[in-house]
Amino acid sequence: MSTRVRFDDLKQFLSGQILGQPDLVEALIISLLTDGHLLIEGTPGLAKTRAVKALAQGIQADFQRVQFTPDLIPSDVTGSEIYRPDQQVFEFQPGPVFANLVLADEINRAPAKVQAALLEAMSERQVSVGRTTRPLPELFMVIATQNPLEQEGTYPLPEAQLDRFLLQVKLSFPDVETERRILRLTRGGDSIQPPADWQPLTEANVLAARNEVNQVHVAPAIEDYLVHLADATRRPGLYDDELANWIQSGISPRATIALEHVSRALAWLKGQNYVTPDLVQRALPWVYQHRISVHYRALANGITPNQVVARLIQSVAVS
Repeated sequence: MSTRVRFDDLKQFLSGQILGQPDLVEALIISLLTDGHLLIEGTPGLAKTRAVKALAQGIQADFQRVQFTPDLIPSDVTGSEIYRPDQQVFEFQPGPVFANLVLADEINRAPAKVQAALLEAMSERQVSVGRTTRPLPELFMVIATQNPLEQEGTYPLPEAQLDRFLLQVKLSFPDVETERRILRLTRGGDSIQPPADWQPLTEANVLAARNEVNQVHVAPAIEDYLVHLADATRRPGLYDDELANWIQSGISPRATIALEHVSRALAWLKGQNYVTPDLVQRALPWVYQHRISVHYRALANGITPNQVVARLIQSVAVS
């Protein structure tokens, strides 16, 4: 069985456990394929935690959930040195960040020091405690959530940390029929039961899939499209007068790299060995919406990052 077929099966399994959120399912799989971190924004009760639990059951991975609160300290996430008086030595007790899949629930409720500790883990794939630096697992992904409704007692994520998230997905409420299906799915309990014949993907499967994604061809014309999309956020006046009024500051080269990775993953999932402009446009809101800085005057007029992304697609031509 090919690696891509295994991921098709994983997508089908997740879709059966996370109803009415196809973007979330796809974003989880893309993050796994591209070795990136995912930021999920949505109100409570939209299956964010269930989604990560289902992903952990779909692959052979350790899962840890951290509920972020204002009184959290860095060692609650990274771990700490514990003194053993009987041996007269300090022993390191790993924190939840050493799992393969880490759910950082309501990450914006954590104070700056905790966010800084998590940032090191996300960007450097390591944890420093005292004078010792310890590597994290090769298969390591942070899935963070934010509640857009409650802002009291929160610490907005700095741009440097937002930029570390490969992509962001925003969840919406399910429709009536989907909510009826959710009731039926959870009536027997909220546990996730994989099919009897389900074989979880191994770490080797994931690493092999990542290698295949990296082989997806990106033509020079697509490269030009990627860099001009980025340039349009930095010099918007050259592309569109409206964009110049909307964008306060441009995105970083890391966003261009992320956009290429996500576009490659989308192509691979479709069975294509090359990236097309429509796939770049499909990935653009996920990669750009949390990175674009919208001018305060545009925000006052109701302009959202997604509207800016839509304008970018209209303003930047494909070579």
